[in-house]
Parts: sequence; structure tokens; C-alpha cells
Amino acid sequence: MDKYDLVVIGGGPAGYAAAMRALDFGKSVCLIEKKRIGGAGLYNGALSSKTLWEHSQKVRSTNESLSAFGHAPYRPTWEEIKTNLNEAIFERKFQYSCHVKLLQHETDNCEFEHERGVAKFISDHEVEVESDGQKKIIYGEHIVIATGSSPRKLPNIDVDEKNIFTSDGIENIEELPESMVIVGAGVIGCEYATIFSNFGRTKVHIIDRQDRILPFEDADISKLVSRNFEENGIVVHSKASLERLEKKDGGVEYELSYPDGKTEVIKVDLALLSIGRTPNIDGLEIENAGVKMSKRGIHIGDDDTRTNVPHIYAVGDVSGHIGLVNMGEIEARHAVEKMFGNNKNRIVYDNICTIMFLQPEVAAVGLNEQQCVEKGIPIKVVKIDYSVIARAIAMRKTQGFFKIIVTNDDDMKILGMRAVGEHASSAIQAVGLLIKLNMSIEVLSELVHPHPSIVEGIQECVRMLLNKAVFKSSVFRDKLACYSLVDGVKTPLERL
Repeated sequence: MDKYDLVVIGGGPAGYAAAMRALDFGKSVCLIEKKRIGGAGLYNGALSSKTLWEHSQKVRSTNESLSAFGHAPYRPTWEEIKTNLNEAIFERKFQYSCHVKLLQHETDNCEFEHERGVAKFISDHEVEVESDGQKKIIYGEHIVIATGSSPRKLPNIDVDEKNIFTSDGIENIEELPESMVIVGAGVIGCEYATIFSNFGRTKVHIIDRQDRILPFEDADISKLVSRNFEENGIVVHSKASLERLEKKDGGVEYELSYPDGKTEVIKVDLALLSIGRTPNIDGLEIENAGVKMSKRGIHIGDDDTRTNVPHIYAVGDVSGHIGLVNMGEIEARHAVEKMFGNNKNRIVYDNICTIMFLQPEVAAVGLNEQQCVEKGIPIKVVKIDYSVIARAIAMRKTQGFFKIIVTNDDDMKILGMRAVGEHASSAIQAVGLLIKLNMSIEVLSELVHPHPSIVEGIQECVRMLLNKAVFKSSVFRDKLACYSLVDGVKTPLERL
């Protein structure tokens, strides 16, 4: 029986990060992956969908310029789009493949093995790996479960990945459809709606049970994204219940009902289910290791990557905690540092930076307004429109805003930020750091930012709070806002 200091089950972003961090401690590592190294971070997920989004944004921007000069729009074929997608995936896949091969065969003093096969627990230290009918048992002093997640399906809908798709199969379509319906108006559903509508060949419908899309975000963000959806021809079925969705006459037919009793039947070329994800635990037989499950995923005994079995950890999507590539990697590295580095600190989730690839892109860190209201936290809020930021004007991309939320006291510690518009994801990093370090907004107000840059808008936000902004919110009331929010009551903080 082969024995290792660490056995990692799952070769996606989290599992790979765990394996590599263990090597830093000089430990022997076995990484087990049944399919392809990279997981959903590479295939049918983060990299692939964002490659499509980047391509679609270029198409949209190009067509906006062509339209301004009276030219016909550019309409790429799916073959052209797929070529670009495959090139991006191959580039990252090649990096992983070379890295694994060199680690195994050409690196001195590195005990690393990659086992390809299906893993299941025999005991709390033993894992059986089956590949091509051959089985072997591997012993791990410590074990990390990083098996990821898969798209959730509905029992009454026949998902064949030909007419009715999940995100696992949507990139394998043969051509861009003339019409499609997306079930689910969360982040992934809205991202795919943005992508397909941007290419200009597809009429997109999206079904939302709520009264607005992205209900977990503030209303101003939802409103802006919704308006752009409408301008791009996307039909949002709000407050709609899906009664049925089925293949019919080579396409897909779906029926909706509404609270007022109205119903409607619509036929499209294909459907995409985007209703969340479920942990990949089938066949893992974690009960043999004594690992417990929670309602969302594998139970984390101390809520800090360790399961109820002290030497077994669960990281990434399989834990059901936060389904983000960056957090999966951080959790994985943290778990290994707890094992071998005696790390006593806990993971801090208060400054997680996220991005939604919409039109425009939306980036977030910390709390938003509605979360603060729900928690009963008195806050001050400052908001600046992109139209008064020099770089946005130069780019001719003035749609969007920055919003910073701070405590309603003299300290004004940052609780959260939302950025909507060009370069949004790059703009929130400094704020995320300040939240982690619990530092004052004075630091941001005194930084010397490059000019012109989008992040200068962040500086103007905090200057408004400190009453030393260049533009005054009492003058540009349609561009700038500064107010307190206490017990749900909004009070302007306009100063000259």
C-alpha cells in the first residue's frame, strides 16, 4: 500500500492548490482526479465562461462603434467563437499538464504523484482508486476532499445536453441558437444571458421567481443590469413559476404562471438550467470514513475547513460554503497550513472580492446596503457615478458607479463596496485590503493614484465622506450621493 502525508481527492482549483501547498512543507502528496486536472475552474466553468464573456464584450463593443458610423453589425459564427474558446482552454490545460509531468519526473526532492481514477473511502485513512478496472488502495495521514460540484437538475426536466443544457454542456452547442431560455436569474444565469445576447444572434429569455434579478444585491445594481438586459433584447420573466419545460418539435417549449393567474407558453430553440450546484459526493462513500454531511455539503466541524474527522478536510464547492474558485484555493491552502504549519488563525470571509461578468461587470467586497439594513447596522453610504470619473470619460464608458459603505460613526470603518462598470474588478482590491486590516478611509483619501484611472473615483468617494471632495454632492445630486442609513431611514449628508 502506497502511503502519503497527504491524499487530495479532486484535481480542480482547490485540490490542486492543496497539493501544491503541501509540497511547500516538504510533504509527500498524492493527487487523485478521475477526469481532468483543472476541474470546473478550467472546463465548463470559470475560465471557459469568462473567455466567452470577454469575446462577447468585444463583439458588443465593436458593434456599438459600427452602429455609430452607420455600418452593419459584426456577427461571429459559433465556429469562430469556439475556436477562441478552445485556444484559451488548451493554453491553461497545457500549463497544468506540463507542471504535473515535471513535478512527477524531473523535480528533485519532490514526492508528488498524480493518480487518475475514481476514488472512494475504505476507512478514514484509506482511499481506493479505480481506473480501467484496476484498483489500488492509498493511505493518507491527512486527506483533503476537494471534489467540487455539479449543476443542479430538476427531476421533472429531461436534461440531455442537446436541447436542454446545464453549464456542463452549453459550450458544446453546434451553432448559436436563434432563441433560448435560461431557467434561473442568479449570477451564472445572468452571465450566460449577457454572453449570448452580446453575440447578437440569440433572443434570450430568462425566468426569475423573484420580482427582480440578482435579489441578493442592492436595488440600484439590479436596476442597472436589468435596464441593460432590456436594451440588449433580453426578456426577463419576473415573478414567474415554471410549470413545465420539455423538448418539442426539435426545440424546447416552456409554460409559465404568474401570481395574477396569467399563464403563457413560449417555444425556443434550447434551454439552459442555471439553478445552482450540488456537491460531488456520489460514489465517494464518505460514511466509511465517518465524515458527516450538512444540508449544503460536507459538514465542517469547526467551520474552518476541518470535518468532524480531525485529519480529514473539505474545501471548495464540496463543502457547500462559498462556490468561488478564489475561495476554494484559499480554503485549500489554509487547510494544509493547519495540518503542517500549525496555523491557528481562522479564515476571514468578510473581505471576499467577487465579480459578476454582466453588462456592465459588477464587483463586490464586504456587505451591501440591504445586508446592513437586515443586520440592523447603522451606516453611511457614498456613491459616485462613472460619468464624473476622467478615465471613464476618456474610455467613453461612463455607465456605472462606485458605492462605499462605512460605519455610521467617527471612525467610518469600511464595511463593503460595490463597483459597477469598466475595470470594476480591479477597483475593489484596495478596499478589500482595508477591510481585512480594519484601517480607516483616511488611507484611501491620501493615496496618490495614477491619472487618469478608474480608481480615482474611489478616492473621491472617501473624500466626500471626509468633506473634502473636488465635486460636491449638494451640487451634482444626480451624479454624487452621500447619506446615512439608520433603521432603514435614509438621510442625506450633503455638505459644501
